[in-house]
Amino acid sequence: MPAPTPDTLRTLTEALSDVTEYLRENPDPAEALALVEPLLDEYTGLPVQLADTLRALARTIQEHHAIPRTAHLNHLIAELRSAAWEQTDQHALHYVLDELHALHDDAQIEQGWSRCR
Repeated sequence: MPAPTPDTLRTLTEALSDVTEYLRENPDPAEALALVEPLLDEYTGLPVQLADTLRALARTIQEHHAIPRTAHLNHLIAELRSAAWEQTDQHALHYVLDELHALHDDAQIEQGWSRCR
């Protein structure tokens, strides 16, 4: 696998910014939920991926032979790992999406029933 580049990651963050801008335009809720769903997937979504990335960065820095082992380095690595745990905690946002889907579906059904009356 080729190594990712800063430009590749900038493209990804720009795509995320595009999604945010699009959502600010008030699209149909079903479409909005579909766009956000992959971002909050409980296994591959952004919170989990960012947490894994932060842990990998901490490990890379900690294990690099040229970086001196200092109390400051240990503190910075602890900060990365703490941030990773905070991100991991956000994996439960997929449950919020499930509930939003259900609310949207209920609203659609209610609208359908009111039109039939």
